[in-house]
Order: sequence, then C-alpha cells, then structure tokens
Amino acid sequence: MTNEQAISEENFQEGIGRAGSTVKDGVISSLKGINEIEAEIVTLVRSTVSNALRATGEVATESVNITRDVVKGAIQATEEVGTGLILSTKSVAKGIVMGVSDVGGDVITVSNQTVKGAVKGAADIGADVALVARRAVDGVIEASKEVGANAGDVAVSAVSGAMEAAGAIGNTAVHSVRDMLVGVVEGVKDVANAALPKPRPTETAATAKKAAPVEVTTRTRSKRGE
Repeated sequence: MTNEQAISEENFQEGIGRAGSTVKDGVISSLKGINEIEAEIVTLVRSTVSNALRATGEVATESVNITRDVVKGAIQATEEVGTGLILSTKSVAKGIVMGVSDVGGDVITVSNQTVKGAVKGAADIGADVALVARRAVDGVIEASKEVGANAGDVAVSAVSGAMEAAGAIGNTAVHSVRDMLVGVVEGVKDVANAALPKPRPTETAATAKKAAPVEVTTRTRSKRGE
C-alpha cells in the first residue's frame, strides 16, 4: 500500500467515525425528545383523569366512562395527526392508571378497560392492533408498579381486556395479540388461550363414553401349593 493509499484509507475511516458520531448524537437527542414527550403525555393524562374524577365525586362509577373518553380522545388525536398511536399508547395507558390510583379508584378494572379501549380504537383506525395492545399492557403494568398496585393482577386483567377486544375484531387479531402478549406475565398464555374461539366438538361426551369400551380385568389370587 502506497503512502497516498494509506492516507486515503485513514481519511475514510476518520470520515466513518465522524458520521457515526453525528448519527449517534442525533439519535440520542431524538430519544431524549421522545422520552420528554412521553413524560408530558403521562402527566397530562394523569392530571386530567384525576381532576375529572375528583370533580364528579363518583370514582367507582365514573372511572370506566372517563377512561373510555380519554382513550377515544387520544386515538382521535393521533388519527388527525396521522401518526403517533404506537408511541403514545403506553403513555396514555400509564397516565390513566396513575390518575385513577391518585383518587383511590380500582386500578385493576381500569387497566382492563384501558387496554380494551386501546385495542378497539386501533382496529377502528387501521393501526397495528397487536403492537398497540403490547404498548398499552406495558403502560398499565409500569403504572401499577409506580403506584404500588399488584402488577401481576393488573397484567392479567390488562391481557384479558386485550384478548376480549381482539376477539370482537376477529380470529386474526386474537392470534396476533396473543402472540405479542405471551410471556408478558406469568400465566398469560392461559389467559390468552381462554379467549380463543373453542373448536366445535365432533362428538358429545355421551357418544365418546359409549364408543370407548370399558376394560374389566379380574385378578385371582392362588394359594401356595395349589
């Protein structure tokens, strides 16, 4: 390799380094921006939900209605902007659960309703139902940990809501949501499978019983010497 080639190679490597650094700095800046946006959404939703529930004075009866209303508002916002549902779903779900917790509401029930509403809303606007379900479930689980609720119970409730909503959409949605959520919490597979359409039985229990022959065996004991 000539000196000129060596210098050229060195300059090339240096250029790659500068480009990599530029991209790295840009990505870091963008991710910081995303984190700030997500935190702002959580704060907005949390305060909106808690203030609305305090104003009604009916936490037990109004939590579900306000949750449904907030989820619809968030979905309509992303529909108008044309993007952002996947990004915002986790923050919205987290904010709802934390807002309900602030006023002593039922976190487990609202987790179910939040995820169910998110999945239904995603289907209505043609978004990726499975990804939205996963983001929503992640959001309510994260919120439950921060407010000191039982994360396991919240997770199972949230997954049940996701599967119920997916079941109303169709078998394809059920399978994609189940595959996305299996492994989120222990026992999720059982919850998911319970929501799957059951195959039509080909025979009744009576028929099966009749068809299966019963084997009777008898044993005789013989005395020694006989």
